[in-house]
Amino acid sequence: MQPAFDTSHLAKLISSHAPYDGVFELRVPGIYAIKASRPSATATHSMQHPSACIVAGGAKSVMIGDDVYEYERGQVAVYSIDLPVASQITRASHAEPYLTLKVALDPARITELAAKVFPRGVPQPRETRALYIGDADVHIGDAATRLVEMMGRPGDAELIAPLVVDELTIRLLRSPMGSRIAQMGQDDSNLRRVAKAVAWLRENYDQPADVEELAKLVNMSSSTFHRQFKAVTSMSPLQLQKTLRLQEARRLMLTAMLDAGAAGRRVGYMSASQFTREYGRFFGTPPTKDIQRLREQGAAAAETNAA
Repeated sequence: MQPAFDTSHLAKLISSHAPYDGVFELRVPGIYAIKASRPSATATHSMQHPSACIVAGGAKSVMIGDDVYEYERGQVAVYSIDLPVASQITRASHAEPYLTLKVALDPARITELAAKVFPRGVPQPRETRALYIGDADVHIGDAATRLVEMMGRPGDAELIAPLVVDELTIRLLRSPMGSRIAQMGQDDSNLRRVAKAVAWLRENYDQPADVEELAKLVNMSSSTFHRQFKAVTSMSPLQLQKTLRLQEARRLMLTAMLDAGAAGRRVGYMSASQFTREYGRFFGTPPTKDIQRLREQGAAAAETNAA
């Protein structure tokens, strides 16, 4: 695909801040340079937060629930709420690595800027999903490039970079995906209501989830809540909670050195056999073998810091 803007300069800038494969937070909090020099052998499981990812090289595949999304050089991917995802780098090499600028998005700031972009009200989006993908036009590409350039100038990074983040957000709001992005900051939107329910599940992943109580929490009927939750996250509330539990158990085994039984109990499983069965089905390998493989690969950092 021929990108809508010339990504070569942005790619060089990202590479200068990412000297080797990994995720690097830049001078301004919430801005990251990401690099990978080879395709992923297996999926990386991580928690994504509201953010915009402008891709300057390579390609990536992301699975959210049962849905698979793909994005590549010259595109922008916008994650609208906190969600567990599985991702793989699908195209990358040492000569042409996967390179991405990731910028955290603040829903409250989106609300302020959307009021200026849409003074007569935000148009109703045709669909609401957790991940939006579109082409990065020359204006988005230019803002992203200037943002990375400022990371090498401390004074500009501190004073001007936040203004460029605002510009980038406005450019996104004015893009074809703008009305969907605007929903991220509207408290009465279905997207924000689902985000509130996901936040409860994240904070209480080890507790039984009552879908009716969750629906009441976000002021929806049970049927509407279930439908909207599925539309946004591609999962049911119970499926998402299971994903959160299994990812947290994996993290505990990798970083806190808990055994499978202790990790399973910590995240809310009463049955060790059920935990082992669901873990193996989700990650493709039983807990002990999976953790041994990850430690041999030195994957703990990748699993907990993936972007």
